[in-house]
Amino acid sequence: MRNYLSLLLVFLLLACQQNSDSLTILYSLPHKLKEVSGITYSAQTNLIWTLEDSGNSNTIYGLNSNGTIAKAITIENTENIDWEDITQDKEGNLYIGDFGNNDNARKDLCIYKIDKNALSSNSAVPAIKISFAYPEQLDFPPKKKDLFYDVEGFFEFKNNFYLFTKNRSKGFDGTAILYKIPNASGFHQAIFMGEFKTCEDYNFCAITSASISPDESKIVILNHDKIWLLENFEGDNFFNGTKTELALNHFSQKEAVCFGDNDKLFIADERNKTEGGNMYNVSLKKLKSKS
Repeated sequence: MRNYLSLLLVFLLLACQQNSDSLTILYSLPHKLKEVSGITYSAQTNLIWTLEDSGNSNTIYGLNSNGTIAKAITIENTENIDWEDITQDKEGNLYIGDFGNNDNARKDLCIYKIDKNALSSNSAVPAIKISFAYPEQLDFPPKKKDLFYDVEGFFEFKNNFYLFTKNRSKGFDGTAILYKIPNASGFHQAIFMGEFKTCEDYNFCAITSASISPDESKIVILNHDKIWLLENFEGDNFFNGTKTELALNHFSQKEAVCFGDNDKLFIADERNKTEGGNMYNVSLKKLKSKS
């Protein structure tokens, strides 16, 4: 009954999509991009780089401030098995996370580095490939109660990647795991960094994206109707600081978040038959004032 009521509430929210007093729609995403799964903002070019997930092209797209595709780059020698997020480092190099793993059965998880100097071309070959595995995962797939090895959100911080897992386990309890992987070519065993509890309803609590602010003082973790803000941490002990849940007052299939500056967030959702397919803008200060 509990699961039925949760699903009913989701359908009601989708059917009666409310106007949020927090989110501002910047533009509708190009119709070509139906399954945006990650975004990252480049202040140098004023472009939002984005990609789509499994079943779509091995291409990254640069969107200008009007939401028009200003640049499309084919990433050669790769396959879009399940590209779930995109991020960048301090120098402006981009990284594609090919680590979507819905069934927790993949053994070919990786991250591709796209050199910043290749972003003016129409095609690019990854500068390096970072492959990895989770040492805690012994079975492919594990039992249904142990499906902890899907990822849809990551960022680069001090020459390491930090991946937040999307819990797909039977008996979902909101547990997400943080893993650390070095930003270096070759194969690596992911390092377990800790666990993070969201909430206990999968439809409202599963993690879909993550980002770190330009000044590296704040982290946001996205869900369909909220974000979790992590602050006041030391080093990469992200869970030892302050955690604040901030409601977006808006439900849709939000799949991507990134910082525009140290306060402003960009958020993108997938398009379905009735709603979505937008790029939004939201202020953390505004969200915190309403919490």
